[in-house]
Amino acid sequence: MRILGINSVYHESAASLIIDGKVVAAAEEERFSRVKHGKPAAVDNADELPLESIRFCIESAGIKPDDLDGIAYSFDPDLRASDFILDEETEAGDWGTEEGEKIFISRIRSVPGALESVLGLPAGQRFTFIPHHVSHAASAFYPSGFKDAAILVADGIGEAACTLLARGDKTGITVLREIPFPHSIGFLWEKISKYLGFSEYDACKVMGLAAYGDPLRFKDAFPNLMRFDLGAYTIDKQTANFRLPDFDRLETLFGPARKPDTSLEAHHYDVAAALQAATDTAILALAQEIRQTVDSENICLAGGVALNCVSNMVLKEAGIFDNIFIPSAPHDAGTAMGAALVLNHRMGGKLNAASDTPYLGPEFTHKEIMDAYEAAGLKPSLSKSPALEAARMIAAGKIVAWFQGRMEFGPRALGNRSLLADPRTMTTREMLNVKVKHRETFRPFAPSVLAEQAGEWFDLGRSSSSFDFMLFACQAAAERRERIPAILHEDGSARVQLVHRERNPLFYELISSFADLTGVPMVLNTSFNDSEPIVCTPADAIATFQKTSIDAVFIGNMFVTRQSNL
Repeated sequence: MRILGINSVYHESAASLIIDGKVVAAAEEERFSRVKHGKPAAVDNADELPLESIRFCIESAGIKPDDLDGIAYSFDPDLRASDFILDEETEAGDWGTEEGEKIFISRIRSVPGALESVLGLPAGQRFTFIPHHVSHAASAFYPSGFKDAAILVADGIGEAACTLLARGDKTGITVLREIPFPHSIGFLWEKISKYLGFSEYDACKVMGLAAYGDPLRFKDAFPNLMRFDLGAYTIDKQTANFRLPDFDRLETLFGPARKPDTSLEAHHYDVAAALQAATDTAILALAQEIRQTVDSENICLAGGVALNCVSNMVLKEAGIFDNIFIPSAPHDAGTAMGAALVLNHRMGGKLNAASDTPYLGPEFTHKEIMDAYEAAGLKPSLSKSPALEAARMIAAGKIVAWFQGRMEFGPRALGNRSLLADPRTMTTREMLNVKVKHRETFRPFAPSVLAEQAGEWFDLGRSSSSFDFMLFACQAAAERRERIPAILHEDGSARVQLVHRERNPLFYELISSFADLTGVPMVLNTSFNDSEPIVCTPADAIATFQKTSIDAVFIGNMFVTRQSNL
């Protein structure tokens, strides 16, 4: 059975393909188009399909569109039409207005026709709309390997709900409770991100800022925005004012908003810290609620809020559940996979346990790699041991671009489209932030660590396979911190990725070689990009190498250095 999953409703457009119960391909459209997030979230572009992602999934599997048994789209326009409540506090013709909603729903309903006309995909009776939050839930539950689990989904908004509590078992996914707009943790992060002078996509920056602030400074003011009563959270609609671009009420509570590219002030850090603390509290309250309803020791998380590695760690260590799973793509892109998994279950398909790998994107032949080097006017060298050679460069203080195998599915580089550097010196961090990534200096970098040695360097707490996806913030061991300053955040934490020999043998070999050279079983790992989507093709990799201060790029076993290509 062959099922294609698609997301394009808001942003993070993506596609995924399941064959006989196994996820064989998944990719985000931004990697092909080079447009961050695939497209803006707008009322009039839900039918702007991830064409390149769809083509990749179908062609990489060696099938034709007519071979598909089902096509799943991760949004239900009927559910939106019946459950969504219009909003008076919004801009004319935009989200929440009668006019905007008519446009939005009509564009979603036109997706089957668009698939047929643009790609020749056999939609019709093979096409199914799957509710957005159910798609999120499926993207976490089915790959988790759990026989049963509580499921928590938190993001901006699905059709009408902003948070979902559900149960997963052999019968499928059962929705238990939904929390409607305006009570959106995801939208709150977007609004505060803009209040702090960033874009709505910069929650990661706000999470980084939080470590510098005092969460108690606004303990009396914050409940006017987000309140907790008997464990449940509510968000004040007038104060949040999600749909309008002003911060009057927030400025009354917290002080002046920051204009982009101006200095951060103390109250900005403190607002970020208060937001992080409130999010931790909300996630714990939701987990405690669902634990009372679902008789399972397991919990699965999805939705954009599940990318918050601080809250994830708080929940993992709270002991409410014994086991926690978060997929590599908990954000909207993951709903492409989730929708396909829901349809697979409905059609009686089994699930292959190997579906939890993040390495589901394109890979390239030696000829394609060589053609890219030649097109860029570069003459690469052959490495008989790329992992060892790259490790030696990193130990010598070089920044190495590492491009291997299949691209990761999800927003984190996990060793196949990564920039790697030495965690032992702060100069590495400064070089990456200022001369390579061109980003704010307060933002931290993450370590990729040999799994069997990670516990000697970090307080990992309870185990989780989601450590493989860089989704938990752990405190570094006090006696080890001075040896790895480049990957430590202001509070002594690090967003750790565990690397296993069996899951990524070449990346494991590189880190192991670095450990043999330095005694440190980890490398600094950040996404291979520069203010752009993570690189997808060899041509993308070479272009990013040429325009930055990266010292070397390894693509397969062929590499070039800056010194040899001046």
